[in-house]
Amino acid sequence: MPIVRNITYSNPPLLFNGHLQTIIPALFRKNIPLPFFKERIVTEDDDFIDLDWIRNHNRKLVIISHGLEGNSRRPYMLGMANAFCHKGYDVLCWNFRGCSDDINKQSIFYNSGATYDLDTVIKHAAEGYEEIFLIGFSLGGNLTLKYLGERRERDLRIKKAVTISVPLHLESSCEKISNRENTIYSRRFLKSLKTKIVKKAVLYPDIIQVKGLRNLKSLMDFDNIYTGPLHGYKDAHDYYDQCSSLYYLEGIKIPTLIINAQNDPFLSSKCFPIDLGKKLENVFMEFPKTGGHVGFSPHRPKQKYWSEKRAFEFISSDK
Repeated sequence: MPIVRNITYSNPPLLFNGHLQTIIPALFRKNIPLPFFKERIVTEDDDFIDLDWIRNHNRKLVIISHGLEGNSRRPYMLGMANAFCHKGYDVLCWNFRGCSDDINKQSIFYNSGATYDLDTVIKHAAEGYEEIFLIGFSLGGNLTLKYLGERRERDLRIKKAVTISVPLHLESSCEKISNRENTIYSRRFLKSLKTKIVKKAVLYPDIIQVKGLRNLKSLMDFDNIYTGPLHGYKDAHDYYDQCSSLYYLEGIKIPTLIINAQNDPFLSSKCFPIDLGKKLENVFMEFPKTGGHVGFSPHRPKQKYWSEKRAFEFISSDK
């Protein structure tokens, strides 16, 4: 049955295009002070993952995953955490490998398909809860959807998920962010990733080579040389093909919301699969005309972001 809904998000008049709707929140949104406490857990391969918790002694837990080169304390993460903790939920914001204050131990770091780490976090965090909800932004959204759609055992207490600004098709989205008009984004991500590779190369000089690193001009170049091979894929194309959440949507068995703005400068046309969405029983696709990438700013500074209100509405509803 058709489950794609036409949702209207109204952007502030001054933020009149997708770039402004993306950049202004990223640069100027203030951090919200929250009562986090930190925890470090050990993975099966003797690495670590850093967690930030908010405990309200509730039986409902929200687990939030960040985007590319983000972390648990980014303003969009804090905003979503705040929206749920003020409603009484327990909240867990986690850092992908290498995204917290300390570089991770193993030669691998994180990637769009590293669902084994999300699984580790859920298994560790689940004790004592009756219901678990997943929220993911951008790369974290892709990770969340892939995790839910894979053929794997999952905790039955996971009830719903919300994903925001998701590059459902990785390769075409990587091509789009590398377009000339998106240079400001791709250069920023590439600079941050290159810095991490230099640090990793010091720890693993026999595995990670930095020769030619300076010559990499795009995220696809980086994924072709580093992300793909380091994580067991042949190259960037193999990595994108195996990890794009678009190919896992049909396996999702719980109510799941995908929110992608049509003017998101990061997302290709393949990230708006309306025809597929009409065939899916559990996946709700909402494609507002505006919003940018991880944007959805309110009209007034002290108001909640639209994406936060929509996520809470979806998760807390009885449907």
